[in-house]
Amino acid sequence: MLHTQGPLLTVDVGERTAETESIDDVLESFIGGRGVATKLAHDRIPFDADPFGAENRLYLATGPMQASTMSFTGRMNATAVSPLTGGLLSSNAGGFMSRNFADTGHAAVEITGSSDELVVLHVTDDGVEFEAVPDLAGATVPETVAYLDGEHGIGADQTAVVGPAGENLVRFASIMTSEERAFGRGGLGAVLGSKNVKALTFEGDSAPDIDIPASQMEIHREAATDDHIMKRQGTVAVMDLANEMNGLPSYYFTEQQFEGVNGINGDAVEAKKYKKGTCSACAFACKLPTRDEERGVETEGPEFEVAMAFGSNSGVDDIVDVMKSNELCDRYGLDAISAGNTVAAYLAAEDEFGNDDLIHETVEKIAKREGVGDDLAEGIARVHDDLDVPDWTVKGMDFAAHEGRVLHGQGLSYAVANRGADHMYAVFYSQEYPLVDEHDAYDPTGFEGKPQRLVEKENQMAVNDSGVVCKFSRDYMTPERYEMLFGAEFDELLAVGNRIVTLERHFNNQRGFDRADDTLPYDLPGFEDALEEYYDIRGWDDGVVPDEQVSA
Repeated sequence: MLHTQGPLLTVDVGERTAETESIDDVLESFIGGRGVATKLAHDRIPFDADPFGAENRLYLATGPMQASTMSFTGRMNATAVSPLTGGLLSSNAGGFMSRNFADTGHAAVEITGSSDELVVLHVTDDGVEFEAVPDLAGATVPETVAYLDGEHGIGADQTAVVGPAGENLVRFASIMTSEERAFGRGGLGAVLGSKNVKALTFEGDSAPDIDIPASQMEIHREAATDDHIMKRQGTVAVMDLANEMNGLPSYYFTEQQFEGVNGINGDAVEAKKYKKGTCSACAFACKLPTRDEERGVETEGPEFEVAMAFGSNSGVDDIVDVMKSNELCDRYGLDAISAGNTVAAYLAAEDEFGNDDLIHETVEKIAKREGVGDDLAEGIARVHDDLDVPDWTVKGMDFAAHEGRVLHGQGLSYAVANRGADHMYAVFYSQEYPLVDEHDAYDPTGFEGKPQRLVEKENQMAVNDSGVVCKFSRDYMTPERYEMLFGAEFDELLAVGNRIVTLERHFNNQRGFDRADDTLPYDLPGFEDALEEYYDIRGWDDGVVPDEQVSA
């Protein structure tokens, strides 16, 4: 089976030490990326670790496909105990850092301990340099990137940076790379912030020699030549469809259609797009560099999730206002989905939907933990009682844009996902709109056949995150192509994905998660039966993994 190569680099930022060790057995069994990081985290992080404690460990890991030149491979993985959910959580980001990371020759980097001063870690194929950077305290992401470039000649594409939100332990702080790409969901930026790590940089000339099958070029050519709407509008292309289906969360989830959708939809974003944007080696080029010269706003995006959170869910119908919110989140290092939904909860409490000045002011207050921002920085699950609004979260994570009240399989996916209400854990929504061929589509209503398919999709997405392969390769990565690229039967690959999901669930079980956490803030007919069917397929007892599944 194709897998990444190289040692684990463990960096103890408290002791200022860096050591390497072989993890070949883990790489052979878990491919790379999320799989390798999950196995290491499960075995090395104490089950009772405080997310902000020195004992929590953050893993950065790439996969074997970063040795290719194939489209959809400019991504990498980060894993730690989440300050937002309290469970083990993986996030991945695009951009250009993954191949710079691979050039250091390390399969994974583990960050542990806690520094007594703010530091930058310069990771190379020769080791690690610890640079004290007290003057960067409170610096924004662009300011930090400018420092690294000016002082060291290190470009944005070689960096993983924490903004003020991470330093201030905002529970949904991001790790930013390539300045505008985010390891977003779950607050992993706050994990680095708790360790007093402002940034990591990656440089080397020791990428492992991994033989990638020639079939990669078939996928690359198709990605380059396909006339796909995402190349023009990114994920926000689906917004009109969601709105027509009564499936666009609006006004802090109290409504499911938005009368101002034309101001924030795919056409509105495309009108502000001024060039193509992509990730490393990818010809699909679905990113959205946008700007509005009149108001001096320039950013990348917004994608659909952000256009929902800061748009319809906040009662905002002007795409430039949403672009400004997106730009602020990138600048301060915030997950834009959670930031937008949390702001929407605050707007609901204050009866201030559509107040763009208040929205932008509140984003800054959250990042700096000033005034009301100090409470909102805790996330919706911890602050909703004080705001007197409903708790629109699962396992502490707020909802993505794809409406589970309409797409019932996606609703089930939100409930059971180890990450919480995250749309990318199984990407089940694609089969219910549908965004796939007719023979792969499901009626959005009901649960017939969906628990089995959900298990398969969760396992497959775990393989993607281990590869590491972008989720938007779905139209190109057939089972036969998985087999050709990874040198294993598709069922064997799905078994790897199953082990990853199982280890995540087992870790979370040890932290107290069980069936009571696999729930939704709304009722769906047949949900409990579908949940039980999902557990039966997984072999779990009320959401709890039997010990023999982990020891096997």
